[in-house]
Amino acid sequence: MDLTRHLHTFGHYLKTRFGEKVHKLSLAGDFTCPNRDGTLDRGGCTFCDVKSFGRDAAALSIAEQIAREKHKTDRARRYLAYFQAYTSTYAEVSTLKALYDEAATQSDVVGLCVGTRPDCVPDSALDLLAGYQQQGYEIWLELGLQTAHDATQERIRRGHGLADYRDAVQRAHRRGLKVCTHLIAGLPGEDNAHVRQTLATVLDIGVEGLKLHPLMIVRGSRMAAQYRRGEIAPLTQEHYAALAAELIRHTPPEVVYHRVSATAQAPTLIAPAWCGPRWPALQAIAGQLAAAGPQGSALGRPWSGA
Repeated sequence: MDLTRHLHTFGHYLKTRFGEKVHKLSLAGDFTCPNRDGTLDRGGCTFCDVKSFGRDAAALSIAEQIAREKHKTDRARRYLAYFQAYTSTYAEVSTLKALYDEAATQSDVVGLCVGTRPDCVPDSALDLLAGYQQQGYEIWLELGLQTAHDATQERIRRGHGLADYRDAVQRAHRRGLKVCTHLIAGLPGEDNAHVRQTLATVLDIGVEGLKLHPLMIVRGSRMAAQYRRGEIAPLTQEHYAALAAELIRHTPPEVVYHRVSATAQAPTLIAPAWCGPRWPALQAIAGQLAAAGPQGSALGRPWSGA
């Protein structure tokens, strides 16, 4: 299976940019989130498990985390430092600079990926990231939108809306920063049409990268209780693969897909079970694309199916 035959993968993008394989190292900067610290809420988004993020890792310095993560992956000569855990712009800019500097000054780190919420991206953080980009670093601002539908945002207690996302993207783009947007398929109350509209909205606003995830039910989340009560039914692998492939076919070929599925492991993962192993879902998506056409092949065409 070679996804690069069917879509513009992040791995291919990086190999083209740097002439060799570049690996992404997940880091935790000991950040919190306004949806947990009481600024907006204390329970977090309904799909989120506070323990699934890197509190243990955050006890280590950024340099120590980078050294540890290198040994978990296949060897590469260059790396991207991915500030993944919680809201990685949610601190004073002096704190952000100290953490980002510690990562960027490692000799084999060639860029930063910073995951955050659309309502937690002040101009000072964007200016800081733009400064690294001007120095030649590969910089990606990763925004967790999940859905373009404000009614769903309220249902899952995100604490922000589409307007916050649009504003953050526009301010990032004015500084020349690349944006990767996270989307979840299968959120409560949404069907295929909602997910299609979310993609169309994100593409209309403008985006350089996408991360597509199926909804996963994880221990410690509010959704875990909803799932046990029978209020949530995650997508099947067949449904997700067909929907993901359709979204990819309606995405312009220049947009980079950083991820087209997601996984979690026991005991964190409750459902769906198919999100445990990595490869079956990717193979199913690749099969759909091989049969119906690659990324961008359905641009301008009607959506298929229900």
